[in-house]
Amino acid sequence: MPDPVPDDAGITDGAHPFEPHSGSITGRLNWLRAGVLGANDGIISTAGLVIGVAAATADRTEIATAGVAGLVAGAVSMALGEYVSVSSQRDTERALIERERHELTTDPEAEFAELVGLLRARGLDEASAAATARQLTKRDALKAHLSIELGIDEEELANPWIAAGSSALAFAAGAVAPLVSILLLPATARIPVTFMAVLVALLATGWSSAYLGDAPKRSAIVRLVVGGAIAMAVTFGIGYLFGVATG
Repeated sequence: MPDPVPDDAGITDGAHPFEPHSGSITGRLNWLRAGVLGANDGIISTAGLVIGVAAATADRTEIATAGVAGLVAGAVSMALGEYVSVSSQRDTERALIERERHELTTDPEAEFAELVGLLRARGLDEASAAATARQLTKRDALKAHLSIELGIDEEELANPWIAAGSSALAFAAGAVAPLVSILLLPATARIPVTFMAVLVALLATGWSSAYLGDAPKRSAIVRLVVGGAIAMAVTFGIGYLFGVATG
């Protein structure tokens, strides 16, 4: 392959039309999103399901059947959705890596000029950008372009199987609180105590997600608690009306 970093390589913005660039989310935020989404769905969907059924009938077996079925179906759905999503992301990243490798092989001078332009866009002056681009290219041209241009680390591509398993476990963990609460309590206390237990679980989920993501805690908590309360109120109303109609 010809030397991609000639001393007189063109580094002006007009030397090569820059490609659109986009940075990827960090690994921690990806897992945080999947975990919070799975736990939140597990809490709210299971709570809404069992509270709706409990509003229609006091039969513990029927409530348990609905709750366990909802837990299993939800966990499988979350796992499948996350697997498909992450697999698509991984395929796209691999395609981008191959495209970048091909461009570095067929037109190294233009790729060097592009790297200089990217560094200049990040605040370096022309001389510093050229010197930095030269060093990065001699060390590992592909890694430099993947990181600076596309925000990709070839050695840390997302694993769809891990993502699927994590989402399923997060959903199941979230579903435990409402399911256990409504099955262990007497009929007269099931709905109000489960309602409160779910709100506490959502509060903890919102606080944890904000803490791990270094984001404002109040807004994260309010979103989850208010959304969960509305969902449970709606399903309770539907279950109550259904129970009255069939009672």
